[in-house]
Amino acid sequence: MSARLASYSAGGDSFYGAVTDAGMIALNDAFPQWPTLFDAVVAGGLEQLVQAAVGQSVTHAQVSYDMVLPGARRILCVGVNFPDRNAEYKDGSEQPKFMSLFPRFASGFTGHDRPLIRPPESHQLDYEGEVAIVIGKAGRRIAQADAYDHIAALTICNEGTIRDWVRHAKFNVTQGKNWDRSAALGPWLVPFTDASQLDDARIITRVNGEVRQDDVLSRMMHPIRREIEYISTFMELLPGDIIVTGTPTGSGARLDPPQFLKPGDVVEVEVNTIGTLRNTVEDEVV
Repeated sequence: MSARLASYSAGGDSFYGAVTDAGMIALNDAFPQWPTLFDAVVAGGLEQLVQAAVGQSVTHAQVSYDMVLPGARRILCVGVNFPDRNAEYKDGSEQPKFMSLFPRFASGFTGHDRPLIRPPESHQLDYEGEVAIVIGKAGRRIAQADAYDHIAALTICNEGTIRDWVRHAKFNVTQGKNWDRSAALGPWLVPFTDASQLDDARIITRVNGEVRQDDVLSRMMHPIRREIEYISTFMELLPGDIIVTGTPTGSGARLDPPQFLKPGDVVEVEVNTIGTLRNTVEDEVV
């Protein structure tokens, strides 16, 4: 199994470390220069973390997963990036030449096995299963041929969306995409070592065990190499930046009738080369 690195809480304290079947190997104390997993990514230290965990005993058997990079400063999401997704909008538009992009903030994400929060202002909380890449090497105007060299790690995103709030303005979706704890990133980082981790990746999203999304990254309209090339044209990509790469068809808003998430639902996003991100749903306590 690929190495896995996670941010987590235990006994009221925050840690990061290596994931094993028996629990977590805490690595904070061994790397005091990197207070968080985000700091380790920025410093290019993921391989050192992996090596440091070899042969070590489990530190914590019972943990709560945190958003995998809670210190992330820039999270950029690619919208409508599978062929059938454009058709789902039923607006007669042609496949776009350029990708749609929007920002998300770390406050909008929770961790694995934690609840997605449905706000009282809207009950249109929807799921979107996606692969997220974490940049490990800075670059501007990166060529597609070199794009994978700039990836440090992979993780999974359930890019939870409050659907009616993405329609409050003519062009932007920011407010519908940034409700606190409406989405999840995790469970862990898998260091990126081989192109097949992306080229052979398949996303399956299940709600209460029912498959809602099932597609492969090779069908993306704007492949990840192109995403890195395009985004780095207008901004320098920096270590620790996250790109959420796009979701397949099958979100709840596009079903007939629409099926939004409700308290008690269990959403699982499985990516064969990374793992499974699982979340429940709860109403916000106000």
